Amino acid sequence: MKQPHQPRRSIAVVVDDDAAQRFLCGTLFEEADFEVAECSTADEAWELIQARRDDVQLLFTDIYLPGSMDGIELARRVHDALPEVPVIVTSGAAGERIHELPPRAEFLAKPWRPLDLLIRAERFRA
Repeated sequence: MKQPHQPRRSIAVVVDDDAAQRFLCGTLFEEADFEVAECSTADEAWELIQARRDDVQLLFTDIYLPGSMDGIELARRVHDALPEVPVIVTSGAAGERIHELPPRAEFLAKPWRPLDLLIRAERFRA
């Protein structure tokens, strides 16, 4: 007997090289009923986003990440490839780099309150 088709939950991609930060963000996005995909580098996130592009509904990324690209470059790529996907960029030391964000990307300065992130997640939930 066939199983009834289960609708896919939308994916929030969380990118941070700090495992504790990823866990906290992931938990908050799960509270907003997202499926969460955690990545420690922008390169890993970009591969996942390309593979699951129809499911990605939100990108949350730190600016400073190890690997060949940082969070700003990842945000630009997502904006160019999937302009309908909201992007939230965070950092505790972004300073002059905020102007490099793509159009419509939001900046959330660290330290942020979990409630602030949860409110944003709920706003982007379809």
